[in-house]
Amino acid sequence: VQLAESGPALVQPSQTLSLTCTVSGGSISAEYYYWTWARRSPRVGLEWMGAITWSGATYFPPALKSRASITRDTSRNQFTLHLTSLTPEDTAIYYCARSTEENPDPGDLAEYDTWGQGTQVTVSS
Repeated sequence: VQLAESGPALVQPSQTLSLTCTVSGGSISAEYYYWTWARRSPRVGLEWMGAITWSGATYFPPALKSRASITRDTSRNQFTLHLTSLTPEDTAIYYCARSTEENPDPGDLAEYDTWGQGTQVTVSS
């Protein structure tokens, strides 16, 4: 399985960020895997953003629940992170990943073993 992130490199404050993860070599509907988004910044380190399951259920950390959502397009084998009300603190490298086990703890990044290369997103006017 391979994952590739895509989206804008520069976004203005207050806008909405949409990042897409395109998956090849495996289906995002394959039972019972989870697919996640995470980001890394110098200020916070590696941070879990949310996850979507093989059946389309979603999970988010409490701190981001009001701003983050994840959608999927099974026909294109893609899932997309949407993050609203951006601030410069959202500047980070964003990654998508697949879980190593079926039905993992969605917020435990140690349970994801296949990662994309990451994409840098800068929030600035």
